[in-house]
Formats: sequence, structure tokens, C-alpha cells
Amino acid sequence: MCGRTSCHLAVEVLTRACAYRDRRGQQRLPEWRHPEKYCPSYNKSPQSSSPVLLSRLHFEKDADSSERIIAPMRWGLIPFWFKESDPSKLQFNTTNCRSDTIMEKRSFKSGSVGVADSPENWEKVWDNWRLLTMAGIFDCWEPPEGGDVLYSYTIITVDSCKGLSDIHPRMPAILDGEEAVSKWLDFGEVSTREALKLIHPTENITFHPVSSVVNNSRNNSPECLAPVNLVVKKELKASGSSQRMLQWLATKSPKKEDSKTPKKEESDVPQWSSQFLQKSSLPTKRGTAGLLEQWLKREKEEEPVAKRPYSQ
Repeated sequence: MCGRTSCHLAVEVLTRACAYRDRRGQQRLPEWRHPEKYCPSYNKSPQSSSPVLLSRLHFEKDADSSERIIAPMRWGLIPFWFKESDPSKLQFNTTNCRSDTIMEKRSFKSGSVGVADSPENWEKVWDNWRLLTMAGIFDCWEPPEGGDVLYSYTIITVDSCKGLSDIHPRMPAILDGEEAVSKWLDFGEVSTREALKLIHPTENITFHPVSSVVNNSRNNSPECLAPVNLVVKKELKASGSSQRMLQWLATKSPKKEDSKTPKKEESDVPQWSSQFLQKSSLPTKRGTAGLLEQWLKREKEEEPVAKRPYSQ
């Protein structure tokens, strides 16, 4: 589900953004492990390295579990029991893990908890904006033939909230607030069962569509995060053949009759002619019945007068 993140903050800025209070209530900044392995990017994809926030107790046996460390890790968990020498040969996708099966699948049962940081606005990240703190688990893998230890992580997903359900059925498990982050990381004081209660959908999130530029993981610029307007209509441009057709229609098609063309005189209009019909001042009725009526009327007018009987 989650296949892109962004973390483009400089090391010192990200450190201040991850400020917290320890168990004694003192304001603290997390310490880095191997900060040289952190590569800021606007477009992080699976198998890239991202900063993960976790308890110091994972690295130091007697440390206070409320103290925090930031460590760059590979996105896509490699379980400790993987026997191949090349992590890319893992046959299944561990970029995300479902919250409802996290305790069942062998790949994730041995993982430790951590938080993947994904800042949204570096200028206000410690003011009006907060880091997008996504819950995850990590593991430590040692190559069978020896070499550097590889830390890797996966992002936990939950059912999507109402606002995101039209986009995707799953969403990252977001730890909403400092208290939730503290409980998730402090595995020395908070049991796994209690920590898992923090994993649920949240509506406390804003989002916007971005350009398809983000689809190519080689693209690394602010354009990957810039909002785009999905309702902008592109101007349709006619193809070469369509333009030629329009030109032909404009020059070759028959022209409509000019409305200024003088009408024919009434005398030029063909009229009925017959030895029985003559022009009359009476209005002409249309149809055969009208003609018959006029003919009968004319015959009656021209009928000779009857002779009177002669008397002597």
C-alpha cells in the first residue's frame, strides 16, 4: 500500500523535529547512529534508506528505554533468519505489514518496534506541522558470509480511514501524538499487547494529489510533493488530419444562400392556368376543394338568363 515517503530534512533539522521528553520529563534530542548513511530525499522508495526512531535500549543493554535513537534503515524488512547472501533475493514483499497478521507471520514476529519519520514541511516541522510518525517494526540481519549488519524495517498498515477509503483500502498506522509515540517505542515499560492497541485508523491527517513525477524513484525534487489540480481541463488540439479537414470544410463546402438575395417577383411564380379558370380578385383557396368551389361560382354567374313566356 505505502510505496513512497518523503524525508528531505537535513540531519540537524530532523533531530530538532524529533525532540521529546524522557521518563523524568526532561527535554531531550535523540542521538544518531551512522548519520552518514542518511540521504535526504523528496521521493523515497522501497529498498532506500530512511530514518527510524527507536528506543536506545535496542542498542545498549542497560539504557533507559524512554531514551531515543535515530538510525537510518533499509525500507523493506529482511528477517534475521534469511540465509541468502543478497537481501534483494527475498521472495516476498516486506515493504508493509498488515496490523491484523503482524503477530502471525514468521517474517514479522521477531521484529522490534520503531517509528519511520516522514516530515511534510521542514520550515514549520516543529511549529504548526508535525512529523508523520508511522508505526513499524525492524530487524537486524547478518550476512551468512560475514560483513556489515543490515538494519531494515517495514511500515504497519491498517484499514483506511473514511477520508482515504476512496483512494485505497489500507493506510499507514499513524501514531497520533507524542504520547502514542512514547508508548510505542518504550518496549521496556509497555507490553506488546498494549502497544498494538495504538494501531488503528486515524482521521487526523491531511493529503493532496501529486504529480506522476513521483512514480519514478530517480526523480528527487520538490515537484514530487507539490499539489496538483485534478480538475484542470487540458486544451484539446486538433491533429494534422483534423486541421486539414477543417480547412477543407471552410473553403470547399457549399455556401449558404445569401439572405440579401432579392426575391422573385410574384409574376415569375408559376400559376395554375385553365380554360375554366380566370384571374379573380377573390383570395385563392388552397386545395382541390377550393378550386372546385371557385369554378362552380363562376359558372353560376355566367349562366344565361331564362326567357320569359310570350304573351299576347
